[in-house]
Amino acid sequence: MFLKQCLIVSLAMIAFAANSVLCRLALVDGAIDAGSYTLVRIFSGAVTLLFLSVFLSSKKETGWNHGNWRSSVYLFLYAITISYGYLGIDTGLGALILFGAVQITMILVSYFRGQALNRLEWLGTLLAFGGFIYLMLPEDIDSVAYTYEAATLMIVSGVAWGFYTLAGKGVTNPLLATSGNFLRGTILGFPLLLLLVLALPTIISLHGILLACASGALASACGYAIWYVALRGLSSLQAGVVQLTAPLLTALGGLLFISEAITLQFVITAALILGGVFIVLLARSRGINPK
Repeated sequence: MFLKQCLIVSLAMIAFAANSVLCRLALVDGAIDAGSYTLVRIFSGAVTLLFLSVFLSSKKETGWNHGNWRSSVYLFLYAITISYGYLGIDTGLGALILFGAVQITMILVSYFRGQALNRLEWLGTLLAFGGFIYLMLPEDIDSVAYTYEAATLMIVSGVAWGFYTLAGKGVTNPLLATSGNFLRGTILGFPLLLLLVLALPTIISLHGILLACASGALASACGYAIWYVALRGLSSLQAGVVQLTAPLLTALGGLLFISEAITLQFVITAALILGGVFIVLLARSRGINPK
């Protein structure tokens, strides 16, 4: 059972990293524009989940009755901001900002829901915020690997994914829930994305479409359904810890497939953000009382 859970979690983390690498790979080569990429990604994900739901569910359901509009808004907001964000930021750094924002979002939501933070948790939270502040300071150590607009979009994407993750904690049927969210996300996003594609310069190539389909059908549709399965066997603490591996896997993918260097800026930012979040999670796991 433990090995099965480890396998499910590992597949989900690989899917998370693959999404970032595929997105950056498509955009950095100019194979497709960000709006078209998001449109193809969400549509291909919805179609894949629709078929999987019909063929694998016992009642041959499409999943429409299992998702919800709120989760679909989170999903679409995550997808559109990560696409446009990756126009101006390296793969590993973008994933670091995104998943750092995910964890801070989940921590703050717990706080506002009445779970007070102790001194160690406050220290970790401030340390993680310090990582974001360091990132936004004028860069004089390495060549700039991001734009402020891109970093902001990745933060928004992380906040949206954090709320999407929290919404999946009570899901009873991960495949149908993910299918319903993607179907609704397609309805929500299609008009806006179509306007963006028509209003802004459009770049569409077969290579770009294939990368977007791989992201939508495999890394997103299957990966997110697997993640919802994983959440059923994880506490909020465990869900937070395992997601800390995603930026590191993404940075490795950027190094291997896009030849992006792991800079000193990335190392320092990673130490601050991931270290701060880990301190919070460690303090929470030990049940240290608020002071």
